[in-house]
Amino acid sequence: MFRFEFSRLARRLVRISAFTVLGWLAIQAAISQPETLEAEFPKTDFSKAIVDFDEIQSGGPPRDGIPALDDPDFIAASTAGWLHPDEPVIVVTVGDNARAYPLQIMIWHEIVNDTINGLPLAITFCPLCNATLVFEREFDGETLDFGTTGRLRKSDLLMYDRQTESWWQQFTGKALIGEYAGRELAEYPANIVRFADFREKYPEGPVLSRRTGHNRPYGENPYRGYDRIDQSPFMFEGETDPRLPPMERIVAVRVGDRFRAYPFGAFEAPQVLNDDFAGQPIAVFATESALSALDQRTIKGSRRVPSLNAFDRRLEGKLLEFELRQAEIMDTETGSRWNALGHAVSGPLEGARLQPLAGGVHFAFAWLAFRPETSIFEPR
Repeated sequence: MFRFEFSRLARRLVRISAFTVLGWLAIQAAISQPETLEAEFPKTDFSKAIVDFDEIQSGGPPRDGIPALDDPDFIAASTAGWLHPDEPVIVVTVGDNARAYPLQIMIWHEIVNDTINGLPLAITFCPLCNATLVFEREFDGETLDFGTTGRLRKSDLLMYDRQTESWWQQFTGKALIGEYAGRELAEYPANIVRFADFREKYPEGPVLSRRTGHNRPYGENPYRGYDRIDQSPFMFEGETDPRLPPMERIVAVRVGDRFRAYPFGAFEAPQVLNDDFAGQPIAVFATESALSALDQRTIKGSRRVPSLNAFDRRLEGKLLEFELRQAEIMDTETGSRWNALGHAVSGPLEGARLQPLAGGVHFAFAWLAFRPETSIFEPR
């Protein structure tokens, strides 16, 4: 995406002439039509589509203009001195193997095609929606590789798989266009925590390195000022849900076909919540604040937001309750101490791990646009 100052964008748009607006809309309509796209995506079956092509917009760059990482390189957490301890990282754990993907790299690539402990995964991040989602890449007996189409729908990244060139909505994992139209990828749970939290638990754990094969100013934010809570979402058409400010961060939980959102504004760090939703016991941990990846020009100079993660409160058939004791997260049943990643780090349950819940962290406008039936948690 292009670098610009979002705080000035609204004022500039007001001054744009009607002629320019109509011209822009005409261009958008033209580049979204199947006959125009066929040269760029020759393998895509555009006759199969479950959305109107008018809903699709150009995000600026062309196909793969934001390059996915297909052969990611990793270094040990102890050697990643270029990462500020409070920078946010996506943590994906498969079995006993955990990897960290810094948002300062994801913001420039949006997709990492990786394999952890034998499981092929796509780690994805859409900056305009602040949407972090991980999907399994095994689909219909083959391993899919994903790239960026350069297009958006409801401000959200549209991915494509290189095998069939079907187009997929990042936010839902559903294919919208092509051979797989109407099919969905399986979501894999992940956490977003401070790099210090990952490094403390996994000092030699793999961290996605800056050796990507691409020349990008990692550590800088090309979306400066975008995540202010009073900001308007970029390239989003339609009404936003009035229940939350559009740019409010939420951690979402999916239980079957039901959804709940926990707004960051309802939590102060540290804090813990015991909840139940649709028969699912939930623990929400609000741990030490992390730096926003979408605030100032440099991430290390940005404001702080709480780190929120949601977990299943059941452990080996036992239901746990959590509380704060001297700013430490403890379970009331055994007195074990827990960290931001849902690991018991001391006490009788030391070594145990809570299961993260699928859903992810997003801006409220995007989640509620795709999941309008969502129940929003309200503090009592």
